[in-house]
Amino acid sequence: MKSETASRERLLDGALAAIRENGYAATTVDDVCRRAKLSKGSFFHYFRSKDDLALAAIERWNNVAGELFANASYQALDDPLARIHGYLDLREAILSDSPAEFTCLLGTLVQETYASHPEIRIMCDRGFAMHIDPLVGDLELAKTRYAPRASFTAESVGYLIQAVLQGAFIFAKAQLRADPVRDALSHLHAYIDLLFHPPFTHEETP
Repeated sequence: MKSETASRERLLDGALAAIRENGYAATTVDDVCRRAKLSKGSFFHYFRSKDDLALAAIERWNNVAGELFANASYQALDDPLARIHGYLDLREAILSDSPAEFTCLLGTLVQETYASHPEIRIMCDRGFAMHIDPLVGDLELAKTRYAPRASFTAESVGYLIQAVLQGAFIFAKAQLRADPVRDALSHLHAYIDLLFHPPFTHEETP
C-alpha cells in the first residue's frame, strides 16, 4: 500500500513539475511518466486520463500550498495588517531563479484550459479562493481597526493582491527572472500601507 501511494505521489510530482515548466497542452503522459520514472501502465493504474491527473494535481497543489501558508510564522502575529504583510513577505521568500519553481500551477492551467476544460477551471477557481479567503479575513479585520469608514471592500483587495501576483508571474515567465514579482510585491506592500494608513483624508484629496 505504501509503495502504491508513493508511486501515485511521484506521478503527481511529475505532473506538477511538467505543467509548471511546459504548460498543460505541451505536457504529455509520457513526460509525466519519465519524470516519475514509472511506466505508462502505472500511470493508467492511478489515473484515467491526463485531465484526471490534472484534477488530482490541482488538489495536491491546493493542499500543499494551503499548509504552507496556514502554518507560516506570520500567522501567529496579533495584528491583521502585519499578517497581510507577512503573507507578501513569504511570497517573496519562496522566489527562486527558475519561474517554473515559484509561479502558480493554477494560473498556468486556467489560462490554457478555461474554455476547453470546465472541471479544471472550476478546480482552479476553488484553489484561488483558498488563497483569497484567508486574506479577506485579515483585510476585514484590518479595515475595522485602521480604516472603518473606507469605501473599499476586503474582498476586492484580496482579489487585487492575487491579480497582481498572477500578472507578475506572467512577466516572470516572459523574462525568465523573478524581478517582476519582487517589484510587484514591493508595490503591494506600499499600496496596503497607503490603503490602511492614508496620508490624507478623502476631503483633503487634491
